Amino acid sequence: MVETESIETCGFGVPPLIIAGPCSAESEEQLITVARALRESGRVHLFRSGVWKPRSRPGTFAGEGLKALEWLRVVKAETGLPVAVEVASPAHVEASLNSGIDVLWLGTRTVSNPFSVDEIASALRGTDIPVMIKNPLAPDVELWMGAIERIHASGIKKIAAVLRGFTPYGTSRYRNIPKWEIAIELRRRMPLLPVICDPSHMSGKAELVPDAAQKALDMNMKGLMIEVHSDPAKALSDREQQLTPDDFSKMLDNLVFRSESCDDEGFLSQLEDLRSQIDSIDYQIIDLIAQRMKISNLMGEYKCKNSVTVFQLDRWIEILRTRADYGESLGLERNFIESLLQYLHDESIKCQREVMKKLCDDTNSF
Repeated sequence: MVETESIETCGFGVPPLIIAGPCSAESEEQLITVARALRESGRVHLFRSGVWKPRSRPGTFAGEGLKALEWLRVVKAETGLPVAVEVASPAHVEASLNSGIDVLWLGTRTVSNPFSVDEIASALRGTDIPVMIKNPLAPDVELWMGAIERIHASGIKKIAAVLRGFTPYGTSRYRNIPKWEIAIELRRRMPLLPVICDPSHMSGKAELVPDAAQKALDMNMKGLMIEVHSDPAKALSDREQQLTPDDFSKMLDNLVFRSESCDDEGFLSQLEDLRSQIDSIDYQIIDLIAQRMKISNLMGEYKCKNSVTVFQLDRWIEILRTRADYGESLGLERNFIESLLQYLHDESIKCQREVMKKLCDDTNSF
């Protein structure tokens, strides 16, 4: 387990940590305009901006590089806000450290490549700069943990993970699917590691950012990283997902910041009663699933003896339709029921195939 210090010890205030700034550093004037507005809000702990931009297609705006680092130096001196940039190579790390950058982050493309993370970890050795590590492109908690462990092994103690969502297959409401369960699993494995959320990249659309931000807070994320631009319509990168300073302030005004726990005895007693009910239902569900799998095993034997295939499409379509219809009649989301059925069906198919294989092996042994 990686024993990391909390990001709150880095001097940015108590959680939730609020990080904000434009997707890309486009000019000194642009950065100062946004930074002044964020400073005046009094609620931003860290100013972020992209200096080197890893673009999917060539010919698009890739950042201003070293020139932008000088602009950030001016921003820091004028507003007093600590500044953070993304790094993707040892050269980026060296330039950022020489320019007085306060916090670094590794982007999702970098985290997806262990070779790149190793190179950056080597460049960080001997420093104590805080590092934030975004999730990889794929929903792979092992790959995410690997990047965190590599950076930690270089001697960096102040580390935070950033959930920005995962590349979807097909269409999705969000630009990047949240998959909150991956962040929950990361927190389970690394309980001392603070995890914050980037609802801007997750949403892909400015109008969806507040909802994603609220969900992140409700999931007990330790902070938010929000993209804010003085004129999003003219932004050189990711213009659809950036908020104006006014919209950013309105969002913070409307967000509900809840406590992780409550000491009220009445609340705790009622919560314990509800948890007991959940516990009872969970065990009943597991018992029923076990019974279902026993029946699947019997079906596997019966199909084997009668030379019938494990999978029948018509039956699967019927199950999906009837159970999803029934779930909807009880107020459940159809997608949820269908996903649950898919897991059960996959396990049932697996059980039946294992039974058929065993019967075939036993028959061939005579």
